[in-house]
Amino acid sequence: MKKSKIILLFKILLIILVLIRCIFSFIFSKEKNIPSENIFIGEILNIKVSNNKLTIKLKSKEKILVNYYTYNNDYSYLKVGDIIKVEGRIEYPKQNTNFNLFNYKNYLLSEKIYFICNASKITFIRNTNNILIKIKGFLTSYINKFKSKDYLNTFILGDNNLLDDDIKETFRNNGISHLFAVSGMHIALISSILIFILNSFIKNKNFCYLLTIIFLLFYSFITNFSPSILRAFLLFLFIYINNKYNLKFKTIEIIIFILCILLLYNPFYIYNIGFIFTFLISIGLILFSKKINNFKNYFTKLFITSLIAFLLSIPILINNFFEINLLTPFINLIFVPIISIIIFPFSLITLFIPILDNIFYNVLNIMENISILINNFFNLTIILKKMDVFTIFLYYLIMYLTLNKFLLKKYVYILFILIFIFLYSNINYLNSNTTITMIDVGQGDSILIQLPYNKGNILLDTGGIVNYNSINYSIANKTTIPYIKSMGIKKLDYLILSHGDFDHMGEAINIVNNFKVNKVIFNCGEFNDLEKQLIKVLNNKNIPYYSCINKINISNNELYFLNTEQYDNENDNSNIIYTKLNNYSFLFMGDAGSNVEKNLLQKYNLNNIDVLKVGHHGSKTSSSKLFINKINPKYSLISVGKNNRYSHPNKETLNNLESSKIYRTDLNGSILFKIKNGKLKIETCL
Repeated sequence: MKKSKIILLFKILLIILVLIRCIFSFIFSKEKNIPSENIFIGEILNIKVSNNKLTIKLKSKEKILVNYYTYNNDYSYLKVGDIIKVEGRIEYPKQNTNFNLFNYKNYLLSEKIYFICNASKITFIRNTNNILIKIKGFLTSYINKFKSKDYLNTFILGDNNLLDDDIKETFRNNGISHLFAVSGMHIALISSILIFILNSFIKNKNFCYLLTIIFLLFYSFITNFSPSILRAFLLFLFIYINNKYNLKFKTIEIIIFILCILLLYNPFYIYNIGFIFTFLISIGLILFSKKINNFKNYFTKLFITSLIAFLLSIPILINNFFEINLLTPFINLIFVPIISIIIFPFSLITLFIPILDNIFYNVLNIMENISILINNFFNLTIILKKMDVFTIFLYYLIMYLTLNKFLLKKYVYILFILIFIFLYSNINYLNSNTTITMIDVGQGDSILIQLPYNKGNILLDTGGIVNYNSINYSIANKTTIPYIKSMGIKKLDYLILSHGDFDHMGEAINIVNNFKVNKVIFNCGEFNDLEKQLIKVLNNKNIPYYSCINKINISNNELYFLNTEQYDNENDNSNIIYTKLNNYSFLFMGDAGSNVEKNLLQKYNLNNIDVLKVGHHGSKTSSSKLFINKINPKYSLISVGKNNRYSHPNKETLNNLESSKIYRTDLNGSILFKIKNGKLKIETCL
């Protein structure tokens, strides 16, 4: 058999093997059984302290993620490699409970972590005996003494957890986050420097490369074998082997081979956004490398490279962040030289010459200020709906055809892509469905109503969690805002607040700061302090607001506000909204109690409600048997936090609702009602 046929057969067999491995992993594999023991002894692989929370990746019999709330206990002495004993409760990681949003369970699978331990006690046993881990621990401790430790950890150890969250947000908004992840650029620079130095002392080139490979392997180890580093290291290794033995494999073949090897090792890498980015952009840039190299000017070539990388990443950015900054390729023209020529080399020099730390720190401040300035004044961010598989395929097909055909001529391909993005950013104008989503915001309420053809977007309540495990936590930043963006919504016609309790309107200011809001509706009664804070913001933004109204009409859809009386408590003053959408009736009860329910039955002829948003999270103060029997709901929705301290929903309330189909956010996650072609379709996230 000829060599070419053997190679072809090997490629086919490798692809088949990868497909089989992935199919079995994603479809047929079952969840591992939770270990029965509650005490684990293992080695610290990674450690992070944030506020009062200690997060440890522990290598025991299984890799386990340990969460421990330290409060006043000091565990700063713990370091990578230490052997510790952990006592606590083991559970499966949580998956996303809202459509389209980040799946923490899948992310941990990409790191081969199947369990989380909520620790009640951590005990130090001994230091590690592993010399490599000792070196890594020493390097970490050494770096943490620097004033510029945040960026030294980022560029040297590949750990950006110490970077300020607001600064990281500007990097993401500017589309330059990839520059702060240790990747091929770092490997290329480190290997070039190392080979140059070794060649000065050692004349044997192969030995120089061998020493460089050993060092890069160690560097991969201290950066926790991140996908981008693994890809870059293996590419360096296989290109060396390919050249040494004259195997004549193309670079694209080598990188696809590396992709297959890593997927064979862990198919769940596909859930890691860094893995997707590094291979997608690498393969794309290799495919277009000849045409990119036809441009001789450095900045022209840099712009074309940045543009292609940006275009390649658009579907990934959309499906993870639901927005893109159209100026990213131009911003990269500024930051790629700054990071690759100044910041990263400076970090290496500072590592060996600590006296330069103050200068490096000031340079970093200048870089951060440039990022903030660009984010504030040169931000052309657009919100885009999450892409389905067909749209992603269509996008890459259009991109490939236009780049291949027009790259060497005029920038016609930019026009094609911009047209595609413009059409997709307005795709909701083509959507004929009515959609009502009860967003899972824990112990609170938030419901999004989308009318057909983008004729109206209404947010009823925002949710709001005062404190989440003693850490400042914004349910809007984590859930409500990303979900609204994932649906391609750029503005809200109405923000309706059922009443002034924090769990219903605590994130209202955050919402109006992130979306254009046309009008805000309050309930009847006096404004409380929380509502007054929001009104100040509304006045500053010239957003009109109303209270105690009877009805709104939006695109021939009428929402009736049934509760216009004033009671002596905030819950009973809740806005109660009745509407018919495509002949399906919806009743949203806020937190109104049984007294209000009696008044509703006296004033209105409410019966055969299709969808009821159950009052007060299913508490016993609402949803009386008399009321439920009269309105006779077909579906009952309860927005409630898992294992909440109020024991909502109440058993008696559930009994009252038993003739309807009950959906609960604590059990079902987010609940979506879609009215398509006159038929009601229900989906749950869990």
